[in-house]
Amino acid sequence: MRLRSDIFVAALIRRAEAQGASAMLRRRGAAEAGAIFIKIDRLDGRAALLGPAPQSEDLPDGVDRLFARLHKDEWLMPFEAEERMRREIAFDADLWLVEIEDRDGRSFVDLAI
Repeated sequence: MRLRSDIFVAALIRRAEAQGASAMLRRRGAAEAGAIFIKIDRLDGRAALLGPAPQSEDLPDGVDRLFARLHKDEWLMPFEAEERMRREIAFDADLWLVEIEDRDGRSFVDLAI
């Protein structure tokens, strides 16, 4: 059984802040099953955008959700990440957006390979 989105997001924010990053909720989505997106801002003009990994991915034991980068390049300009999020929100108004500011670019979630 999957964790509710609101619980997962609250835990993600706590995890990031406990490890020295700054994390904030930018958009609240559907509490039970809203898709979760994460913007990582390295504070140096580079950003990344993560979203739900394709559902064909098998989840390893102990992993609730997998995330994947939503772009080809390793890093984007922050305005490119914002534009992509505007399009995602237009498509799915129930999504969650968490922004993490971390100079090391850590995501604090499990990434699909």
